[in-house]
Amino acid sequence: MRCGVLDIGSRTVHLKIADLTPGSPPEPVTSWKQPVRLAGATDRQGVIPREAIRSLVGAVAASAAAASAHHVDRLIPFATSAVRDATNRDAVLDEIEAATGIRVGFMSGEEEARLTFRAVRGWLGWSAGRILLLDIGGGSLEIACGSGADPALAVSLPLGADRLTRHHLPDATPVKKRDVKALRRHVRSVLGQGTAELRAQPAPASCVATSRTFAQLARLAGTPRPRNGLPAVHSLSVKELAPWVPRLAAKTDEQRAKLRGISASRAHQCLAGAIVAEAAMEVMGVKRLTVCPWALREGVLLEHLAGLDGKHQEFMTAIGSSYGEARSPAHGPRL
Repeated sequence: MRCGVLDIGSRTVHLKIADLTPGSPPEPVTSWKQPVRLAGATDRQGVIPREAIRSLVGAVAASAAAASAHHVDRLIPFATSAVRDATNRDAVLDEIEAATGIRVGFMSGEEEARLTFRAVRGWLGWSAGRILLLDIGGGSLEIACGSGADPALAVSLPLGADRLTRHHLPDATPVKKRDVKALRRHVRSVLGQGTAELRAQPAPASCVATSRTFAQLARLAGTPRPRNGLPAVHSLSVKELAPWVPRLAAKTDEQRAKLRGISASRAHQCLAGAIVAEAAMEVMGVKRLTVCPWALREGVLLEHLAGLDGKHQEFMTAIGSSYGEARSPAHGPRL
């Protein structure tokens, strides 16, 4: 079965297509994404403006066309925090469906954490033991832990890199020390209140991170460890990351974009991402973590694959009601 996962995030609409065969991992076919920058366009009242909605509709329509061109049997569309938290969320989803025939659903932050954890477990396997997962998105931070295929506990906190940049850091760079200190206090306060139950859990055997934010920070400050000619496994320690917070604060966006691992599109929010990463690792007692290349989209694919194999049948219902469903623009059969 060929499956497409359409992920509407804070910055991009990302389509990942893979072939699913019971008993085998997802086999990647292609990946396509288009920038929409919903979080940056959303106003202080949480309203996504008309121009951003038009851009989003166009990106979803283009994704549907790409899925059709690659003969996707099932398209699973969902939106994360940028749409989920918008005050005009329902109107946005209605407009997408009217224009494209695709009904986009949304999942809670805890569900995002659960599915991302499932991806990490799928990538690392059972030998990883008990896992602690950290995932920094544009709008939220997800943390999960457990020793099974699904986490024993998962939380979502409003500590996304883009959200914090817009609400707590001035537009001008370099950023003043007092603003960095204020953001650090805020992040630690939210983490202190939101992770008490997580911190009471047994110590993990493996500490893992996903997301572009962690991947870029690992390239910037971490130490890749080549093994027998295989691709480097990126890792990141608090000791390596800490000196980069004041360095990033002291640089302009243009200067940050010239650093190893920092893309121009994420240069503005990389400081907030580094502050959250450092604080989360310290509060959770993580000295070093490994960056996993699989994340939420792969978790959705693995969950759907389990359904194909006769397991987790309830997911088949959840796909239509919670995550969304896709039909042709003429409201014909599902993709």
